[in-house]
Amino acid sequence: MATSVRDVAVAAGVSVGTVSNVLNRPEKVAPATVERVMAAIDELGFVRNDAARQLRAGSSRSIGMIVLDAGNPFFAAVARGAEARADADGLSVLLGNSDENAAREAGYLELFREQRVNGVLITPASDATENLERLRGAGIPVVLVDHEIAGSELCSVSVDDVEGGYLAAEHLLQQGRRRLAFVGGPPTIAQVTNRLEGARRAVAEVAGARLEVIEMPTLTVLNGRAAGEAIVAREAADRPDAIFAANDLLAVGLVQGLTILGGLRVPDDIALIGYDDIDFASATVVPLSSVRQPAEEIGHTAVELLLKTIADPDGKYERRVRFRPELVVRESSAG
Repeated sequence: MATSVRDVAVAAGVSVGTVSNVLNRPEKVAPATVERVMAAIDELGFVRNDAARQLRAGSSRSIGMIVLDAGNPFFAAVARGAEARADADGLSVLLGNSDENAAREAGYLELFREQRVNGVLITPASDATENLERLRGAGIPVVLVDHEIAGSELCSVSVDDVEGGYLAAEHLLQQGRRRLAFVGGPPTIAQVTNRLEGARRAVAEVAGARLEVIEMPTLTVLNGRAAGEAIVAREAADRPDAIFAANDLLAVGLVQGLTILGGLRVPDDIALIGYDDIDFASATVVPLSSVRQPAEEIGHTAVELLLKTIADPDGKYERRVRFRPELVVRESSAG
């Protein structure tokens, strides 16, 4: 049977209330008594029930975080930045992976509500506005990460993905490419839609240029490889001469599908650029050009904004932070 607070009180010769004070408000207890109670705790192997304490307090010392794909190094870096900032304030981060699945996302949101987390950071897999407003109604603040919702009062930290898409397509066009393809995921993911919009704007500015959209079910290496194989299977005249991949994982898969499996040369036959500039983008067989997002800074800033919201829900601080993307040119697009 687990050791209880009462067992500790008996062993230390004090009241249950004194043990509680030692655990929660030690400054109110005489040092000698604190020492005696702590010795009893060590001897009996007592472990406090934090779950029960949190229920009494009404909240935990944790924040919930939901990302689209925990296997994507970009989101791993965002979570690392969030965790570092949260830890500095004595908070832990509970990480959930929606895997781009709206039902799974809703399950995590309900779990975080039940756990009474201090706040939630989320990159939505779909339109989760109703669920997020329900959290806010329960007194749990929400910050959108790498995303924003037009017209919403929700705080957000994001990157200008329309500009990022424009930079990527503009760069390919400046290399003399005119038959561009955009390889992306489902349009329910706002970042994909925004990057495509930026690419379309750039293409519209160049006479004779065109943009083909190749939609994949998810933003993974496997789907990038499948897209590359499908492009290789076409007649040479029907292939794009440049590809903008919606993220670096797709771009890595495209390199595999085009070169290793298809025998094409990147960038000689097809130029390629990705998005995110994850750590190993520069270490692929053909180093990847990419559009860089400040991943760790995004996570750090999201927690900063969440803490401000917790401390002052109606404060005058900046509620929407938007970073600018940066073009990083390597061999995959420039040769």
